[in-house]
Amino acid sequence: MRLGARIIKTGVAIVLALFIAELLQLPQTVFAGIAAIFAIQPSIYRSYLRIVEQVQGNVIGAVIAIIFVLIFGHQLVVIGLAAVIIILIMNKLKLETSISMALVMMIAIMEIRNDEFLTYAILRFTTFFVGVFAAFLVNLLFLPPKYETKLFQSINQTQDEIIRWTRITGRQTSDHISTKMALKTIKERLSTIEQTFLFYKEERSYFKKISRSKGRKLVVYRQMIAASRRSYEVLQRIHKYENELIDLPEQFRMMVQERLDALLTYHEQLHLKFVGKLKPESMSSDNNEDYIQRHEVLEIFAKEIALTKEQEEFSSYHLLHVLSAILNYEEQLEHLDMLIVSIHKHHKVKINVDFNEESY
Repeated sequence: MRLGARIIKTGVAIVLALFIAELLQLPQTVFAGIAAIFAIQPSIYRSYLRIVEQVQGNVIGAVIAIIFVLIFGHQLVVIGLAAVIIILIMNKLKLETSISMALVMMIAIMEIRNDEFLTYAILRFTTFFVGVFAAFLVNLLFLPPKYETKLFQSINQTQDEIIRWTRITGRQTSDHISTKMALKTIKERLSTIEQTFLFYKEERSYFKKISRSKGRKLVVYRQMIAASRRSYEVLQRIHKYENELIDLPEQFRMMVQERLDALLTYHEQLHLKFVGKLKPESMSSDNNEDYIQRHEVLEIFAKEIALTKEQEEFSSYHLLHVLSAILNYEEQLEHLDMLIVSIHKHHKVKINVDFNEESY
């Protein structure tokens, strides 16, 4: 079991909320801890949005609770009716994520049964607000997330996995079931990467220069994800049509494998180039003459298609699926290469990530 930063931050937020509530001598400090649990979020920006929603939800819950107690009293049926009204209002205002917190606030206030009802209601509302504020403070200052580092490392590690499986699957040396399981795992990782990209995109920059730099890096990271998606598609199709590829003429199969190996190496070197371990102008697919070029692949394929009219040696239909995925993958890599060269050579953007950095 991995002890992540969010787990630690939740514990710290609860302790801080209870400490502040006790320091202010607020009654029922446990409600501050409860509010802190609800308010912890994976990013600073989402934490800010959450605190706004929580305050709105708490205000609605507190106001409805006070009104219903003053008009109808403390009967159990009244509490249920107040809960229904709060849910309807929260849904109408599109604050569904804060409904639970509003209901907790409502119950905490409506269960007060003494002459100083309004005073205690205000104190409990303040206690809840202390918990929400403590959680935001922890998110802001304690173990701030490094989503750029995490994003690049996730892309790089997942791509290494794709490259490894593509190489052994392309040579028909992988176990079919193992490859199928690997494809499922990689697909889940790609979904997680897109979520991390969203978190990184949501992080706010308060200086114009940093904001412009981040905008350019977002374009590169988006293209990195697109290239990884295309490489995953290549692996998927090689796995799906592995039997058809085995039946290819030897020369044609070696041509496809050679082309694919070159693209995988190209992809690895693009990641190195991005973090500054290769010169920006190095390793361009247009300048590399060591492997068969795209137009040559299409010419050879057209010739083989013509041969199949007389002898059915292999399925050109299935091969077309594989080749189209490979060519699409190559186009994505070329675009990624252009963006990386641009961000280093023309915009001088500083890349703050490395292969071995620790991330959130």
